Amino acid sequence: MIIIMRPKVNDAEVNAVIQKLESLGLQANVSRGVERTVIGAIGEDRHLHQPVLKAMPGVSDVVPIVKPYKIVARESHPENTVIDINGILLGGNTIQVIGGPCSVETQPQMDLSAEGVAAAGCRLMRGGAFKPRTSPYAFQGAGLEGLSMFRQAAKAHNLPIVTELMDVRMLDSFLEHGVEVIQVGTRNMQNFDLLKELGKVHVPVILKRGLCATISEWLMSAEYIAAGGNHQIILCERGVRSFETAYRNMLDVTAIPVLKRETHLPVIVDPSHAGGKAWLVPALAKAAIAAGADGLLVEMHPTPCEAWCDADQALTPTELQTLMVELRALANAMGRDL
Repeated sequence: MIIIMRPKVNDAEVNAVIQKLESLGLQANVSRGVERTVIGAIGEDRHLHQPVLKAMPGVSDVVPIVKPYKIVARESHPENTVIDINGILLGGNTIQVIGGPCSVETQPQMDLSAEGVAAAGCRLMRGGAFKPRTSPYAFQGAGLEGLSMFRQAAKAHNLPIVTELMDVRMLDSFLEHGVEVIQVGTRNMQNFDLLKELGKVHVPVILKRGLCATISEWLMSAEYIAAGGNHQIILCERGVRSFETAYRNMLDVTAIPVLKRETHLPVIVDPSHAGGKAWLVPALAKAAIAAGADGLLVEMHPTPCEAWCDADQALTPTELQTLMVELRALANAMGRDL
């Protein structure tokens, strides 16, 4: 359930409610908005304590939440969550495009990629140092060496980096390298041990949707991270598996407005992995922005035909620049920035 505090509630009243919840064996999750402060109560038998909590000073109302995900639910946090990534805001009025190659290959490749990402006007850069591949014989990524190459290339253009964490044992290395945004890939969406550990760090996390995951399952995975204390979660729709073979995955555009209704977390879309073909990326990217997405993950490689991973879906630097111009016009038409 959530405890809605009265306008202009003071800290003493908020702290009294938190202490009361803890004395009842419940966990308190405080969300402070511009006009209201909301406290989420997490634990068993929450409904039994509703009358007691409602009578406390500063409490306006106590509302039960029947959804299994409590912290990430819109009811517990009516205002949209905006995540600050080194001064770059994701989830607000400005749409963020995260560009870069599928995988880190060489230092020259990453240097050219960073140059292209910055020239296109993207404020964040993506790249995989560790790669989950269907075949055990395919390129698995450059590992920690790749992470160092990525950092060096991005630093030259002051770009925060987004990269995928596959193994909880590598978390400390990611933190040592100062990774600004940790990505959880589709195959790890329900790796609950990994999600629990990410809940203990204060680093933004992009949580990609599983290949066959329902929205409820996806949000429950986000809840694992939030329950650990890390509320800096970004949901990424990247297409789900269907019977169709004309494209790589089926981009679920409907999920965007549904998520906006269900949760306060930012929602971004990966049109590259959804379409699997570079020529599909612009159309899917525009559809995502039109549906209300807060950002995009777009693959760009300086020479796509030479890419070691997912060559078919990577844009060229020139194509990324053209797409950014088109997306900016669409964003402005919707009253947003890019």
